[in-house]
Amino acid sequence: MSEPALAPRNPFGGVVIVWGAAFVAAIAIGIFVTEELRVQWLLIGFGGAVLLSFALQLWYGQTSGFIFRTAASVLGALLLLGMVSAGFGLAALIPT
Repeated sequence: MSEPALAPRNPFGGVVIVWGAAFVAAIAIGIFVTEELRVQWLLIGFGGAVLLSFALQLWYGQTSGFIFRTAASVLGALLLLGMVSAGFGLAALIPT
């Protein structure tokens, strides 16, 4: 029989880590990538967030709530990257 962990890790820490990584990736893409290639790189960043989400939730090793935590990670990263992308689009409309 396996014994329960005395102090299990917080399962939602991985969700916040994925959101933070998506935000940092979006800002880095906005700074270092030209406007013509920004959408493609945001898609690559989202794919990386999905892979990071699965890796962190599998590393956590808790089956209970796996789909909920993974979905929350991915959906949060998608919304965050979408908002940053909308900000980039609005900034491109402003003449300099």
